[in-house]
Amino acid sequence: MTRIRAAALFVLAAGWTGPAPAQSETTCARDLLVAQSMQRQAIDQLEQADGEDTKNCRIWRRHVETMRRVASVYGRCLSGSDRSERLAQVQGSDREFSEAIKARCNGR
Repeated sequence: MTRIRAAALFVLAAGWTGPAPAQSETTCARDLLVAQSMQRQAIDQLEQADGEDTKNCRIWRRHVETMRRVASVYGRCLSGSDRSERLAQVQGSDREFSEAIKARCNGR
């Protein structure tokens, strides 16, 4: 999961591009800033995971939910290769942590 953390940090450090033409620039600019903040918080929470499965499962579920919300914003507000790359990163993180939840959380 360290690979996903590094990818998420890359997304945050890469900066934001302008919105896709169909969206209002103001709305997308705001939504992208909120998504960036959500993603940063999700990464911080992952770093606080302490190995206790009950706590980790809760953090992982929140992370998956956050990545899905962030992906929605990227899908609406980004375009071109930037959109494709960022969607791939957050969707990859979603998949990885969803698999970890299935494998280790058993209803926790």
